Amino acid sequence: MEQVERVLPAHILAGAGIVLNGGNEILMVKTFRGGWVFPGGQVEVGENVIDAVKREIMEEAGIDVEVGEVFCVSSNTCKYPGYNGVKEVPTKIMLDFICRAVGGTPRPSCENAESAFFPKDQVLGLIQAPAIIERFKAYLEYAGRPTYLEYVTKPSFQLKLKRLI
Repeated sequence: MEQVERVLPAHILAGAGIVLNGGNEILMVKTFRGGWVFPGGQVEVGENVIDAVKREIMEEAGIDVEVGEVFCVSSNTCKYPGYNGVKEVPTKIMLDFICRAVGGTPRPSCENAESAFFPKDQVLGLIQAPAIIERFKAYLEYAGRPTYLEYVTKPSFQLKLKRLI
C-alpha cells in the first residue's frame, strides 16, 4: 500500500482559555507527560475559534465556559517533523481568551490525566513548558491590550518577540 503524505496549511490555528470560576481560581489540566497547562487546542475545519475554545475546554476538562476577551496572540514559528501521516507540522497561531466557567465539574479526559481549579498565585509554579509560562504571564500582565508573542519551541524554546498590540 502506498503511503499517502498529508500536507497541512501554512499555519495551524488554535484557541485556549484561562478559565476562572466563581472563586477567581484558574482551571488547569495535567498532561500525560506531567506538566500542567490551561486548556485549548486546534480549531477544526468549519469551526470558529470561539466555538473551538468552548469545545476544547469541555472535551479536556468537562467545564462549560463563556468566552471573553483575547489577552494574547502567539506565533510558534518553528516547523518540525510530523506524525500520523503528516510530513511536517507547520507554524501555529494561538489565540488565548479569558473565560468564565458557567457549569460542569473538572474531570480528566482522554487528553489529560487531571483537571482542577487552582488559586491564581499557584498556577505559574505548576507550569513547566516555557511557551505556556510566557502565555500565562501575558494573562497576569493583561491590562486591556493583548500581548503578541513570537517564539520557537524546537530544538529549544526561544522567545523572539513580546509586545502589546
